[in-house]
Amino acid sequence: MATHEYHRGEMDIRDQKATWDGFITGSVWGGLLIVLMVGHATLALAIGFNWAISLGLMAIVGFAAGVFMNLGGRWMATVVVMIVLALIVQAMIWLFGAVM
Repeated sequence: MATHEYHRGEMDIRDQKATWDGFITGSVWGGLLIVLMVGHATLALAIGFNWAISLGLMAIVGFAAGVFMNLGGRWMATVVVMIVLALIVQAMIWLFGAVM
């Protein structure tokens, strides 16, 4: 038998709570990023919207999700970086389309 007694609620769980909070935050961010990317692709490719309209709609959805879910400035910066990346990809498409 154990020589010590178990007392419920006395264990330090700060590390476990921090890990769980990080997992949930990463899951929310990852899920929203996937929704934004798939939404943009669906609007632009499957439905046939202009890529700029699709990008604008997904930017609005991204910013609204950030405000609604209180994700903070880092989320807003991530959405801006995704918009810039999408514009760079579109510029590469135009560049290589002109060459071919």
